[in-house]
Amino acid sequence: MVLAVWRGRDGFTLVELLLSIAVLSVLVGVSVPLASDVIDEQRTAAAARYLASRIVSARIEAVMRSSAVGFRFQPQASDYTFRSYIDGNGNGLRASEIQTRIDVPLGMPERLADNFPGVRFELMPNVPDADGVRDGRTDGVRIGAALMLTLGPDGTATSGTLYLRGRRSQYAVRVLGGTGRTRVLQYHAGERKWISR
Repeated sequence: MVLAVWRGRDGFTLVELLLSIAVLSVLVGVSVPLASDVIDEQRTAAAARYLASRIVSARIEAVMRSSAVGFRFQPQASDYTFRSYIDGNGNGLRASEIQTRIDVPLGMPERLADNFPGVRFELMPNVPDADGVRDGRTDGVRIGAALMLTLGPDGTATSGTLYLRGRRSQYAVRVLGGTGRTRVLQYHAGERKWISR
């Protein structure tokens, strides 16, 4: 008779079902923010690697063409757009010659957030720059007053650092002038330091 009663039970009781839903809700509530942080970290890292690869490609193109190639950064709302140019008359990239089309654009203007949503050029408040200086500036494009990163035909480049910020992630793309080498750095808030990636 006990077997007959046991076989007749096809589902869960209301209490079992509610307990299962509660446990599942807690697990989802904990995992969604963690997954969001991982996605933000991966997206910001990918944006930094993309920007570094664009700079390396421009350096190679400058050497191959025996002409300066570079990027001009232009403020747009709370972010920047950037576009690549090639020197048209052998005297380097100049803002006035970009305006008069002597220095010719090599591509369309880009905005990082179009390909990497949530990523922009900015240094988070209270994060020191890559040299360890805490001066309160949050501007993410630090390559000189003209906001142009130039890569010469001899392999050299304009020195500077481009800071990329996600929701909670901070990266930097550093260009070393004398050698034209590019490095990607990540800021670790827990360790309070920049590390090379």
